[in-house]
Amino acid sequence: MKQKLTITVDPEVVVAAKRYARSHGVSLSALIEGALRDRTVDIGPAFSSRWRGRFRAANRDDHRYKAMARKYL
Repeated sequence: MKQKLTITVDPEVVVAAKRYARSHGVSLSALIEGALRDRTVDIGPAFSSRWRGRFRAANRDDHRYKAMARKYL
């Protein structure tokens, strides 16, 4: 089932988009839906999903850890 979406666009863009859609034989809604679909298809996993399990616990004997702990903790 399709869902209604309200967007705000500059008038010049609306005119150009309608002209483009008409010249390609599609509705403005189909043109916008296609553009949104193209933009959202390539979304990969979330940042947290990509990095989950990739970090190790800090080595508290490391001189870099001690320097950061002194500075920030």
